[in-house]
Amino acid sequence: MFLYGCVLPAYTTFVVLLDFLPRGQGIVTRRPLVLQLISASTEYAEFLHCKGKLFSDFQEVRHEIEAETARLTGTNKGVSPVPINLRIYSPHVLNLTLVDLPGITKVPVGDQPADIEYQVRDIIMQYICQENCLVLAVTPANTDLANSDALKLAKDVDPQGQRTIGVITKLDLMDEGTDAQNILENNLLPLRRGYIGVVNRSQKDIDGNKDIKAALAAEKKFFLTHPAYRDMADRMGTPYLQKVLNQQLTNHIRDSLPALRSRLQSQLLALDKEVADYKHLKTDDPAYKTKALLMLMQQFASEFEKCIDGSANQVDTVELSGGARINRIFHERFPLELAQMEFDERSLRREISYAIKNTHGIRTGLFTPDQAFEAIVKRQIIKLKGPCLKCVEMVIQEVINTVCQCTTKLVSFPRLQEETERIVTTHISERESAMKDQVLLLMDFQVAYINTNHEDFIGFANVQQKSPHSKKKRLEGKQGVQPPPSSLIVIRKGWLTISNISIIKGGPKEYWFILTAESLSWFKDDEEKEKKYMLPLENLKLRDVEKSFMSSKYGYAIFNTEQRNVYKDYKFLELACGSQEELDSWKSSLLRAGVYPEKVNVDGERSGSKESLSMDPQLERQVETIRNLVDSYMNIVFRAVRDLLPKTLMHLIINNVKEFVGSDLLIQVYSLAEKSVLMNESPEQERRREEVLRAHSALKEALAIIGDISTSTCSTPLPPPVDSSWLHGATGTSRITASFTRGHAPPIPSRQAPNGPINNNADTTQSPHTQFTRPAPNVPRRNPPAVPTKVISLSPPLQRSCLSIQKYTACQPE
Repeated sequence: MFLYGCVLPAYTTFVVLLDFLPRGQGIVTRRPLVLQLISASTEYAEFLHCKGKLFSDFQEVRHEIEAETARLTGTNKGVSPVPINLRIYSPHVLNLTLVDLPGITKVPVGDQPADIEYQVRDIIMQYICQENCLVLAVTPANTDLANSDALKLAKDVDPQGQRTIGVITKLDLMDEGTDAQNILENNLLPLRRGYIGVVNRSQKDIDGNKDIKAALAAEKKFFLTHPAYRDMADRMGTPYLQKVLNQQLTNHIRDSLPALRSRLQSQLLALDKEVADYKHLKTDDPAYKTKALLMLMQQFASEFEKCIDGSANQVDTVELSGGARINRIFHERFPLELAQMEFDERSLRREISYAIKNTHGIRTGLFTPDQAFEAIVKRQIIKLKGPCLKCVEMVIQEVINTVCQCTTKLVSFPRLQEETERIVTTHISERESAMKDQVLLLMDFQVAYINTNHEDFIGFANVQQKSPHSKKKRLEGKQGVQPPPSSLIVIRKGWLTISNISIIKGGPKEYWFILTAESLSWFKDDEEKEKKYMLPLENLKLRDVEKSFMSSKYGYAIFNTEQRNVYKDYKFLELACGSQEELDSWKSSLLRAGVYPEKVNVDGERSGSKESLSMDPQLERQVETIRNLVDSYMNIVFRAVRDLLPKTLMHLIINNVKEFVGSDLLIQVYSLAEKSVLMNESPEQERRREEVLRAHSALKEALAIIGDISTSTCSTPLPPPVDSSWLHGATGTSRITASFTRGHAPPIPSRQAPNGPINNNADTTQSPHTQFTRPAPNVPRRNPPAVPTKVISLSPPLQRSCLSIQKYTACQPE
């Protein structure tokens, strides 16, 4: 909570018990002074613009305030809304924040602009509009209270009077026979929080360097001896005003305690487990290090196994990781790699033609030779080595990534983390070599014996019955089970963007796509109520699309092999998604639906095709026969490889690494010559541990302080409302007619900025509508200047731990 007041240099001097504020004639405070009082054992001051420089001589503080004011406003009475931030540390102050604001100037002097009155009002409004401040409306006793600008501004922003305290000064300067007893008793022009009278030093006292303590004693004597004020002397004076302000701060803190206690307890609970581990930490005990090393290795092995098997404690909801990524390689990426290396039809027929001719030699063969079939099949099987080895490399990389992800749990011990990664990665590399040898061995098994008696092989007898387009069924389901209608089998759903629609027709749009075994449909949204189009999959193929420099999406195109329009008048349909992983997943799903990637032409294809056209009918029939036989047998090989390779990887790589991490890793770590330094903490971890322990201690201390405050302080209720309609009907002031909500300043009465000095002899009975024509600033649109925030401590025993709850209580709304 902050306390803001207008024209407070004299009062501020009494509160701080130090004479450091500039004094003089006319407007002296020309920039807001944010004064933060902090209770401390020593007495010094510090400016925010001179951070690090401490002022122990408060005469220098006065000179610095004057110099900093002149730096922005000049030396000829100019004003500025930029605040001066000053902290004062003293054993004689309560923890408060005061803001000394410029007094309202009616007549511009010096370098002041013609609308100086409205500029100053604008500055004041920036502060007093805030709900978490108290407004000290300071008014001299020897002036008409009904014409007080401070009271009027306070009423504008605080119509209920919940945060306004009236301060009456210069009681000792009133004419003989007059007094302010009626005002101080809140009978005349009442305020909800009432009025407090103070007596400050006169200019003569200031010039005579009268001591602050002596001035306070003189103030007390004045109230005790004055016949009009002696009965209320205990409710008058600067010390009583300090007590009232302190009580208001107490009320505010007590109101904030329940929510603050709840936040502190939740933070303390979050740190309890970590602190419990740190409390038992013995960094210099060898036995403790050995036990900790054993526990960390067990945790690492358990975490690695959970990441692979999919039972991790913290499930990642952002992206695939661990075993899920390996599963994706097995069932999406690897089949896609096999499909992308699908044989070029013309090149394959040319090879078959050459194989038949070379098998017959000089003779003209009458029958289709078996040797040509076997030669072609073996060549195609050897081509599978590339996709298989690529699959191995992808799985190996994912296993290594999983290891690195799990070793982040060891980040507190960098040497242990480094050695663990090195040992496991070395083992994986050794297994990779054995796995690649096994892949090559599997390919050799397939090449070694071409099993033409396989139950799924069509054989020479049935070759003529085989459809030339049956290769699309290569990856379809199991035999012996009656499948549901293919139009009902949903392979994939998701959002895709059709990116090749011209801007004239609406530009790229995102739709909800549904892929079945027979069609690709898209809807307006995922409610699947408004279907936009259904595209049959017959004769469709995939084509890669280069990513645009300006686009962040990854795409592919679907086209018809018979050169028909795919969608309306478009020859192809470009579909885009947000990531490469999603793109590969969609390609794999289309592959399952029978939509294969486009074949890439090879050099020499034209000459091969010309030669193939010159084949005699008998050779062409033999080529077609072998082509169908190769297709049938390669279906068998594809299914076998797709089934065996994941199983081999699981056995030789994944299960082996899990077993190694669970048993052999700890042995190898113990056998290291530098095992004594493995459990040395990193400097970052040491700092983190100290910060956690310090924060935990501060939170416990803060909760104890809250308990002390709750039991040792009491809250005073807000005084009941009073009739304050006097302000709206005051003679000589403008009437406020606008309605407003608390927390927002109402419109300030406005007047035309004069072209010259104001004529003080003007007729004061002039109508406001003719006298005030220029709209004055309302609540300022810009944010108020930053004010340093410090929590207020209520008693010296509690001040030592005030910083623990400082950030939770500053600026809390009432």
